[in-house]
Amino acid sequence: MDIEDLATRIEAGERRALARAITLVESGRADHRADATALLERLKDRPAQALRIGLSGTPGVGKSTFIEAFGLMLTGQGLRVAVLAVDPSSARSGGSILGDKTRMEHLSRDPNAFIRPSPAQSQLGGVARRTREAIDLCEAAGFHVVLVETVGVGQSETMVAEMADLFLLLLAPGGGDELQGVKRGIMEIADILLVNKADGDLRATATRTCADYAGALRLLRKRAQDPQGFPKAMTVSAVEHAGLDKAWSEMQALADWRREAGHFAARRADQARFWFEAEVREGLLARLKREPVRGAMATLGRQVAEGAITPTAAAEELLIQYLQLGLADRAPDDPQSPSPKA
Repeated sequence: MDIEDLATRIEAGERRALARAITLVESGRADHRADATALLERLKDRPAQALRIGLSGTPGVGKSTFIEAFGLMLTGQGLRVAVLAVDPSSARSGGSILGDKTRMEHLSRDPNAFIRPSPAQSQLGGVARRTREAIDLCEAAGFHVVLVETVGVGQSETMVAEMADLFLLLLAPGGGDELQGVKRGIMEIADILLVNKADGDLRATATRTCADYAGALRLLRKRAQDPQGFPKAMTVSAVEHAGLDKAWSEMQALADWRREAGHFAARRADQARFWFEAEVREGLLARLKREPVRGAMATLGRQVAEGAITPTAAAEELLIQYLQLGLADRAPDDPQSPSPKA
């Protein structure tokens, strides 16, 4: 693959080149990973910085409808918007529907928008493993706003906060009270809570829900990266396009304040360090799937099942023999490779 040509086309804003690059970084093949690393290194010095916005919420809260309405509003202002939608994968077959473009019919046809659905696969935290790298590629392609829509499953879905500048949490009318609002986890990392579907018969319920969560936010511990009044709760209607412009103004105000206060750059630096450590952990886990460690794990696993050794002792044995001694990459027939104890 001609990495230089691909990088040049991405910098020129070619959507097809961007789609191909995201496919490349999502691949697990060793040669593709080498090309992806080279491509990201080639693009890392671009000065432009898109506003990265993470968006989460329970299934059915209207995430896709909100993103389409919000994205169309932004493209109408002359901004280029990229949407990275993470779709849940089947625990049985491993497949994903990847139907987000179908739900965002109008936005998907907008020339200033780019929508890329990706399967979550076995990755926890609501995002795909390579979503962070896909964000970097969209930023290199000149997009002004990158929206990351998470799987949307529950309170532990916090990984998106480690790759976004702002984190929005979409809530349904009547979906909680003050007690729900003070629960730790996804609530305490949100920058703005948006109570969606504030229209029709649900308008009054949405207003009450917003007031409940606004009261709960005042009980949370103050964060250094927040100006006065943040985090805050607001009502929006994706169907009627109500409150979207006000929500966008609040996002811009928060991002501008963090830039001026130095939190914006510091947060991105912390995120880069976080993902470096995550890649190290993933690399170590990948070693467990290669020989000779894979065979040693199978042998020790049988011994654990037979009751010959405890799980804790077996794990310690494996770590000492292979990972701590740096022997995980030796060939299976290496005479110096130790065998697990019988």
